[in-house]
Amino acid sequence: MDTLKKFELMQKIVRELEDLQHSQQAIIQKIGKIEVDNIELGDKRLEKDLTDMHQRVSDNLDTISAIQAYFADKTENFGNKNNVEGLKEQQAINQASGH
Repeated sequence: MDTLKKFELMQKIVRELEDLQHSQQAIIQKIGKIEVDNIELGDKRLEKDLTDMHQRVSDNLDTISAIQAYFADKTENFGNKNNVEGLKEQQAINQASGH
């Protein structure tokens, strides 16, 4: 795999991890809304299971956030180390000149 393709794939993974992070945040919000509704209702099973679910999803979010930060940094370092901007410019020149 050439350097530009590898960098583009790494950027795609960073975006997918960000999307996964947003999805987990949305799940936490939905669980929280159900927990609030259940305060009035008082169902014991919902109270127990939702609390457990909230904790597990929160733990997953922490892990996803850490992985996303690590991989975003790794991607940026890879781009800098391999002069990706210069490679993109050269690729554009090559395409414009038909090479």
